[in-house]
Amino acid sequence: MKWLGYTARAAAILLLVLLLVETDLFAPILAPLNDNGAPAIYHQGSLLFLALNHLGLVALSTLVGGGLALIAGIFVTRPAGAEFLPLSRAIVNIGQTFPPIAVLAIAVPSLGFGAEPTLLALTLYGLLPIFENTMAGLKSVPPTALDAARGMGMTGSQRLFQVELPLALPVILTGIRLSFVINLGTATIGSTVGAKSLGEVIMAGITTTNTAYILQGGIIVALLAVLIYDGLGSLERALARRTGMAAR
Repeated sequence: MKWLGYTARAAAILLLVLLLVETDLFAPILAPLNDNGAPAIYHQGSLLFLALNHLGLVALSTLVGGGLALIAGIFVTRPAGAEFLPLSRAIVNIGQTFPPIAVLAIAVPSLGFGAEPTLLALTLYGLLPIFENTMAGLKSVPPTALDAARGMGMTGSQRLFQVELPLALPVILTGIRLSFVINLGTATIGSTVGAKSLGEVIMAGITTTNTAYILQGGIIVALLAVLIYDGLGSLERALARRTGMAAR
């Protein structure tokens, strides 16, 4: 049944490409969704440009947040940092419990409108999955592997970078995948503070009650999320097979 999965992926990629560069093809399908002859296709900006900016915001926030969460996860799994686990967990949980829209409202006066407050909100929102999976991955490293590394005379840093992190990587990547996909949807709110993203299309649809615009933006975001989630999942499974650990 692998051919079915490959066919579905190819169809999703083709649909995404057509929605981004040949959107007018969908005008006959979307036109009935609008009243009073309102335009069915969003032409106020390039959908491809907005999609690339959207992905850039999510990728950069995941890179920054992932780096911070990875460092924190490593730190609290070391003997010297174990006592800071409750504090670290409380901090990363704030990022999930504090609404991103509230972060935007607080950040705009100091950072201004545009990408900066959006990046801050997304970075905070994406910390928790990567932090928790970093800890889970490091704690799941077999003790026999660590004992063998000690027996070979490896230092603590050598064990971390040559044994623990490579073995924990599939689990850590699961956290990165979850964070990335969550923020793909969350990034749409960036348009409320002037960030260029696919939220611009959705917000235009909401303010003009144009269902076609909302569907265009929503479907593109959904396709990006599904394809990236699937792609990162394949990478996790490949890494898991190499390390002999199950991706979570």
